[in-house]
Amino acid sequence: MIKHLREWAVLTGACSIFISSLASATEIERRHVDLVIALDVSGSMSGLIESAKQRLWDVVNELGRAQPTPVLRVAILSYGNPAYGANDGFVRIDQPFTSDLDAVNETLFAFGTNGGDEWVARAVDRSVHGLQWSTGPDAVKIMFVAGNEAATQDPEIGIETAAYLATDKGIVVNTIYCGDGNDALAPDWHRLATLTNGHFASIDQNAAAVAAIATPYDDKLAELNAQLNETYVAYGTDGMRFRDNQLEQDRNAAEMSPQAAASRAITKASAFYDSAKWDLVDAVESGKSLDEFEEAELPAEMQAMGDAEREAFVAEQAAKREDLREQIAATDADRQAFIAEERKKQANAPAGLDDAMLEALRQSITANGFEFGTN
Repeated sequence: MIKHLREWAVLTGACSIFISSLASATEIERRHVDLVIALDVSGSMSGLIESAKQRLWDVVNELGRAQPTPVLRVAILSYGNPAYGANDGFVRIDQPFTSDLDAVNETLFAFGTNGGDEWVARAVDRSVHGLQWSTGPDAVKIMFVAGNEAATQDPEIGIETAAYLATDKGIVVNTIYCGDGNDALAPDWHRLATLTNGHFASIDQNAAAVAAIATPYDDKLAELNAQLNETYVAYGTDGMRFRDNQLEQDRNAAEMSPQAAASRAITKASAFYDSAKWDLVDAVESGKSLDEFEEAELPAEMQAMGDAEREAFVAEQAAKREDLREQIAATDADRQAFIAEERKKQANAPAGLDDAMLEALRQSITANGFEFGTN
């Protein structure tokens, strides 16, 4: 019986790959979206960092609802830590552009705070010159810079210069001022955004960390995520390291809140979550053949299999994963409807980091020809 099931899995898996390749040949090449998040990590910004950890997956999921689905890369910068040194403008690139969302989350969870000078313009300059932005003519380049002190502290680079550098490279800078939008510091943050056709927002830096809405679907998504994890097949010398990090980021999200864990599960079921560099299922889905892998690269359980058994095993995991993705997507639709209703009841709640980022993302994405729907 198992043999027949595996033979059927091989057949259906091969058909699926063939159909997928036909679709890929006819579809328009997916556009790239580069997203940079620059966070003030000076001593007073722990709320901002916690908000970023809590709501990263909501922001990614919102981009996942854009049509056509973009190719997403994320980079993380931090600024305002005196340990980074004045020569670097107290700015550090913590994570260069990557599509590895587990690495992005790992970076955020490593952040701490330390008092220092917050040179906002230098953060923009470092983003422009220190990152390898997409070069395609239709690439969308978006930066967020968030902080709570004057945006004019940089003694060498002014706001206008920073804005020119960004616009010259086609980068939209969205500014998030963690303070009262009517105070004396807000106008400079507003001006930096306006000069780059970006979006300005003032927020309560602590709001997003406490505003996650519990839903009746969070537990189910946790269960589906656990099942999804079982479909990953780590390969190569670094496979288990990436696998362990995947599980570590699951734990990090779960420790933040059940809502953060639910949002991460939704991301993992999306087109953005690509583990081809360490997972055989994604590697085969991306076009690789199992024949390309040395036997020593395969997990021990597969090394004892014949070629047909290996193909069947990977095809089975792929089929299970696709079914779980569909279940997660359906559950997400119900969850989003529930959250929308709850948000109507919280219309007067203070805006948080996610509110500011989601609104700015929608503006930037739709201005570049994308539409928002449901996946």
